[in-house]
Amino acid sequence: MSTPTRHAPDREIDASLAVMPIVRGSLPRWAPWAVFAGVAALVGGGLALAGAHLALITIGVAALSGAIIYGWSRAVEGARRATDRSVTIIVTAAFLLAVVPLVSVVATVLAKGLERFDLQFFTYSMRGVVGAGGGIYHALVGTLVVTGVTTVMSVPVGVLAAIYLVEYGRGRLVRALTFFVDVMVGIPSIVTGLFAYALFVLIFGPGVSLGIMGAVALFVLMVPIVVRSTEEMLKIVPTELREASYALGVPKWRTVVKIVLPTALAGIATGITLAVARVIGETAPLLITIGVANSTNFNPFYGQMMTLPVFAYNEYKNPGVPNDPYLDRAWAAALTLIIIVMLLNLVARLISRLFSPKIRS
Repeated sequence: MSTPTRHAPDREIDASLAVMPIVRGSLPRWAPWAVFAGVAALVGGGLALAGAHLALITIGVAALSGAIIYGWSRAVEGARRATDRSVTIIVTAAFLLAVVPLVSVVATVLAKGLERFDLQFFTYSMRGVVGAGGGIYHALVGTLVVTGVTTVMSVPVGVLAAIYLVEYGRGRLVRALTFFVDVMVGIPSIVTGLFAYALFVLIFGPGVSLGIMGAVALFVLMVPIVVRSTEEMLKIVPTELREASYALGVPKWRTVVKIVLPTALAGIATGITLAVARVIGETAPLLITIGVANSTNFNPFYGQMMTLPVFAYNEYKNPGVPNDPYLDRAWAAALTLIIIVMLLNLVARLISRLFSPKIRS
């Protein structure tokens, strides 16, 4: 059996493949970091010695490092890979730019708030305290009471409104309600405070200041968030689950209660928790509605109350002499509020992880 002979064109193609590189060269992994470190040491150090601002130094180092890496990559790896590296640098720089204010705020609050983070700070109120001493016990109580009343009022209304929009509503009414919910999400908080104050002034007369007024103002802020988050969670429940329930003769209300709501429970609970975290730090509407108090008040229907955001604002805005104790209390209250919001976000993640439907393979 004879072996087939290879033709001349085949030999030419093989020779060209032997000469043509399969892949281009590539930069080592440490190249971007080395370039950045070198530019930061030389250019950044020089600008720092010249007295340039930190923001200018950061922008200059980032821009020059990106230009050098792009030119080096284009020469070694080609235009395509160089463009990819440039986009990566831009995205990373944007991420770092977004993180810097967050890290700065957390670091500043920690550094200035830990000085008054002691047992007395959490167990004493400001009643009769002038100067050093005192604490945020009355503000913690007011925050829990006002936020609790707001949650009790907002959650049923928000969840039921979302159920109507998704399961029952049709036509122009649903479109109008959805539009108004979207508008309410963007209402400035000061407007809700003015609305609650005007409402209670019409009923009780001028000069009224009650904890329930603050709860009503926060109610207006919280309801659209609960409606929107619950509505989105109900929409992602598969239609097949509803149809299977209807096929078995189950009425619609029972399908919603037994099938739809349990399936979306994790997302609904997460949305409610995040809505609470959103309103617990509001200051402007509470300044108008519940005022400022130095004593502990457990009754939202009688007298003024104090909350953590208002306490921090008041201590920082109106310090006494000497002003250091007032500023220390303001920073410590801000740190406490940040910790509470962080815990609420962690609770939301935990709820989402524990109660989300389990997918079995």
